[in-house]
Amino acid sequence: MTAWLTGVATAAALAWLIMLALPWQPWRMRETFEADAADTHHNLDDVTVLIPARDESQTLGAVLDGLTSQGHNLSVIVADDQSSDDTARIAHEHPAAPTVVEVPPLPDGWTGKLWALEHAWQQTASPWLVLLDADIQLAPGTLAGLRDKARRDNRTLVSLMAHLRMQAPVEKLLIPAFIYFFKLLYPFALSNAGSRYVTASAGGCVLINAAAVERIGGFGALAGAIIDDCTLAAKVRAAGGRTWLGVTRAAVSLRGYDDFAGIRDMVARSAFSQLGYSTLLLLAATAAMLVLFIAPIAGVLTPDPAARAAGVIGYMAMVASFLPTLAYYRQSLARALQLPAVGCMYLAMTWVSAIRYWRGRRSAWRGRIYKR
Repeated sequence: MTAWLTGVATAAALAWLIMLALPWQPWRMRETFEADAADTHHNLDDVTVLIPARDESQTLGAVLDGLTSQGHNLSVIVADDQSSDDTARIAHEHPAAPTVVEVPPLPDGWTGKLWALEHAWQQTASPWLVLLDADIQLAPGTLAGLRDKARRDNRTLVSLMAHLRMQAPVEKLLIPAFIYFFKLLYPFALSNAGSRYVTASAGGCVLINAAAVERIGGFGALAGAIIDDCTLAAKVRAAGGRTWLGVTRAAVSLRGYDDFAGIRDMVARSAFSQLGYSTLLLLAATAAMLVLFIAPIAGVLTPDPAARAAGVIGYMAMVASFLPTLAYYRQSLARALQLPAVGCMYLAMTWVSAIRYWRGRRSAWRGRIYKR
């Protein structure tokens, strides 16, 4: 038994050391975007912001407030997706004077966000589109900065991983790891370099060339996608475009998760989809997660010197890999010590996602259930 534990702990330690040594360093926070908040006099007549909104009365006003400080001549379209609250009224009465598009009932084969975007983009004539979630507030200068980056770096699509709220205790525990795991799963450096194996995007804030949307056939080309952001980036890449994804403090999510259930449902919405609904991949991921996160702890606690040494090395490498994420989001670095427990929580959420799928529910969001 001791020899077996030593071998597993050694494998985990090697895996973490290899991950730290990878040339593209997915654990680092190198791909960042910062807005020039001092300059708000940009002419944005070539940009239209599309906001799909369903029951977003609590955040939409603040989102529109953020757009008023971006510059002048900006066009904004709010696609009201069958809201049952004051979303439409808030949009109509806001000083930003957005165009409000009433989205028809959702047909089979579509997800709500993509259905709303499909109706909104057909009302545009701008060369640049910004796909903005109705709970993402932008700092001044963000839109001009995104447009300038796309032009300067010859990118068809530029997206930002929004700064998620980290105020409640459960958010401080789990949300930094959400970004950390996303970056490990979709290494930003590889995606930004045009890797044929990795294509990543973050759907909360996306600037995209309107001609590229036309080339891929509109949002109907990804109508039923659950992970719509990465699917969109893959379509753009397949059509010859170049993409870029980074983290930022200039796009802030206003949506909070005050309890574990909220974060669980957010993760479970797409976790099994990321595994292609494959039970085999789920089992493989489970085995890998247990080895990576549990074996180092088991090694540390065993009396065998070899197993303990492997466990200490693996645990230290694991903790080191998480520190840049915590530092970027200005969270306590001591939380890196909790990563094994957090990793197991995310594994449990993935199983929740799989169980819901096996029971017939592919995904659920904003009051809608998407069946298998």
